[in-house]
Amino acid sequence: MVLISGYDGGTGASPKTSIRHAGLPWELGLAETHQTLLLNDLRSRIVVETDGKLLTGRDVAIAALLGAEEFGFATGPLVALGCVMMRVCNLDTCPVGVATQNPELRRKFCGKPDYVVNFMRFIAEELREVMAELGFKTVDEMIGRTDMLRADNAVDFWKARGLDLSCLLYKHKLDSSIERHCTKTQDHKLEETLDQQVLIPLCQSALEQGKLVRVTLPVRNVNRVVGTQLGSEVTRKYGAKGLPDNTINVLFKGSAGQSFGAFIPAGITLRLEGDSNDYVGKGLSGGRIAVFPDAASTFVPQDNIIIGNVAFYGATSGEAYINGVAGERFCVRNSGASAVVEGCGDHGCEYMTGGQVIVLGETGRNFAAGMSGGIAYVYDKDGKFATRCNKEMVGLSTLSDPEDIALVKLLILKHVEYTGSKYAAEIIENFDKLVPEFVKVFPKDYERMINAIKEVEAQGLSGEAALLAAFEVNNH
Repeated sequence: MVLISGYDGGTGASPKTSIRHAGLPWELGLAETHQTLLLNDLRSRIVVETDGKLLTGRDVAIAALLGAEEFGFATGPLVALGCVMMRVCNLDTCPVGVATQNPELRRKFCGKPDYVVNFMRFIAEELREVMAELGFKTVDEMIGRTDMLRADNAVDFWKARGLDLSCLLYKHKLDSSIERHCTKTQDHKLEETLDQQVLIPLCQSALEQGKLVRVTLPVRNVNRVVGTQLGSEVTRKYGAKGLPDNTINVLFKGSAGQSFGAFIPAGITLRLEGDSNDYVGKGLSGGRIAVFPDAASTFVPQDNIIIGNVAFYGATSGEAYINGVAGERFCVRNSGASAVVEGCGDHGCEYMTGGQVIVLGETGRNFAAGMSGGIAYVYDKDGKFATRCNKEMVGLSTLSDPEDIALVKLLILKHVEYTGSKYAAEIIENFDKLVPEFVKVFPKDYERMINAIKEVEAQGLSGEAALLAAFEVNNH
């Protein structure tokens, strides 16, 4: 599936300059994509979707005629649910309770599923009317029929004068055997994955009886999402709580493909002696992942990348220990996992909302952009971290709180235990001397909220009452 996303839609948290001056209409990208796929006889194998503020049945009809067969809606349904487009989605001040975690504001939300159902029924009804006018019985018949579109020559607006839409509306003269919409389903061959062929059968005693399993297996970069189907089997049987810690412990040797250990739940520990591609631990959900170099490697781990980009994206819980450097966007949208890494690329901890991240080396630029929760601790050996951190939403401080110091030391000790990192072991040996070189990265709003909770707890409140009172204190 290919998604062509136009500039008209998007989050209300985007800067106005981006909303007004960045991107292109979906019509341009959709027409070019459809035409290119047709020329290469690939259209029959690919579903083309488009979005970007589709609001009417007429919009859907035009998208189909330009080559789309799936259509995405977001702004329209949100407005139907009560969104008034204040564009403060990122400030936690949504006046109608759509984009906020504030209990007081969420009470103002009046939306119902029926409103979205009605909205989409109206879209479908208008699309049927347009199809009837054009003489089509099915949407599939419409796809790519640009001959049913024509430019309006009566447009008087000065910017439209001389506008040539011939490229947009061009229809290739192709052999009749070439399909103009997706007709072939993709066989993902899930039954041939490493999980189905080897991993799940070896872990049957753990899945059925909760017995400890210890396995060593080779892995190659053609093996993607290793451990994910195993994790699915655990969750199906034991629910969100998973298995007891370390019930399943698998050591892989080699180079893993994309999404190694994605979504694994509690009870599963995956260790990788080698390296991995992008998206390691994506959506980590309670499991543990450790990556460390091959024993025969001569590379200095803390100076070399061992896992790819966007590792632990959207992790909700669990642990990660990386004996080496991670690529860009490490722990983006992390909301609860604890991770230790020996360096990372640009945009580390971007949009993070929870959890703890320890970086025992250099970071790339724009660290902590949009970070609204969780805490990061960076070993700032060269004293230049502040120049690489996006301080719009976070504050930087020294490591002085005894609880913080104890937490950092504990996680580094576990990092040494699971990866055998000599570099981290040296830091532990000299930990007391190196504490002043650590920088604590703490979201400003998160800090205010934590202080507000402590303030109301000191008054004897607890639980939901304390949380509600803390919101009041924080808002005032």
